[in-house]
Amino acid sequence: MHLTSTPDRPPAGRPRPPVARLPRYAAIALGSTALCGVLLVLIQTGWGPLARLDHGWATGLHAVARHNLAFTVAMQTTTMLGSPLIMRTVLGLAAAWLWAIGARTLAGWTAAQALVGWGVEWAVKIAVDRPRPSWPDPVAQAAGPAFPSGHTMAAAITAATLVALVWPRADRRTRIICCTLGGAGAALIGFTRLALGVHWPSDVLGGWLLAAGVLGGTTVLVQLWRPGALSRDVRRVNWRTRPRVQSVLASSVPFPELPDQPAEEPGPPGRPGGPADDQ
Repeated sequence: MHLTSTPDRPPAGRPRPPVARLPRYAAIALGSTALCGVLLVLIQTGWGPLARLDHGWATGLHAVARHNLAFTVAMQTTTMLGSPLIMRTVLGLAAAWLWAIGARTLAGWTAAQALVGWGVEWAVKIAVDRPRPSWPDPVAQAAGPAFPSGHTMAAAITAATLVALVWPRADRRTRIICCTLGGAGAALIGFTRLALGVHWPSDVLGGWLLAAGVLGGTTVLVQLWRPGALSRDVRRVNWRTRPRVQSVLASSVPFPELPDQPAEEPGPPGRPGGPADDQ
């Protein structure tokens, strides 16, 4: 998800207004929310294939964690670094920086991702009230209902938001790298919740779907509230940060040393550069 068009391929003719992208964001929000609703129906009705997948994955990964201390410690460390508190703090810092440089709408959009994501997560948790996996010898503890996975949802929202903020200033290669790292990070956080035995696989899937719904929904609302403001703020961020980026790049690249200039040799008498003839 990106917030504005980029100069990689200049559009032919008149550029599309930002409102032209609303159907895309609305489709993301509605589609992911609908898929999450279908998933919830399958969970509540105890659909056999999904139930077997949930219990099979949860049991297998819990057995691995119980017999492999190094694996368990790695999963616990990773899940701590990807906790919802840390993820929302990252978004809060990004929003504060955007606000400070004058990109107020973009700052509000960034903060809304964290706040709306937190509200949707707990509203669904309370409404569904799904119990977490229970083990006689757990390797980790977690409080609250299981669906959706809060770690997974917060990590996915944070990764997508940061990629969206970087997207307008990045070239194609950088975009691919950022998307790969963001997707891998969100997937890894979801996996840690399964490996530690505190969530079912469908909880993680529900977290990803709800994250997409929050991202698309908040973007649609902000675009309707202030049409074009996100694109204008993206250009403002580019304008405010470009001098700093250029100065950093310039200071990191040393100027080439000038070659030593040879001493000027006197020319023959009567020629420019040499001593004048006596008259």
